[in-house]
Amino acid sequence: SEQRLEILQAITMSTDTGVSLPSYEEDQGSKLIGKAKEAPFVPVGIAGFAAIVAYGLYKLKSRGNTKMPIHLIHMRVAAQGFVVGAMTVGMGYFMYREFWAKPKP
Repeated sequence: SEQRLEILQAITMSTDTGVSLPSYEEDQGSKLIGKAKEAPFVPVGIAGFAAIVAYGLYKLKSRGNTKMPIHLIHMRVAAQGFVVGAMTVGMGYFMYREFWAKPKP
């Protein structure tokens, strides 16, 4: 028993670096928040995509005489269009911020 305790202490001492690592959830959450601050149009694009898909699924029953594949194609094009639009606006924003809004040295 005493020998096991000594082995355990030796292992603990050899692996203890004195650095406390953040938990996985905190690390991933801070990464996500950092990326969202760095590129704010990415979450906007994802949210818009999800909203259009949800709206398309909601309207699925009341699509009238539109065939299912046509309805799905329309929803896919709308969702992709929103994402491409968000990317375009984001790139324009970053170009403005990088090239025109920066004070010249």
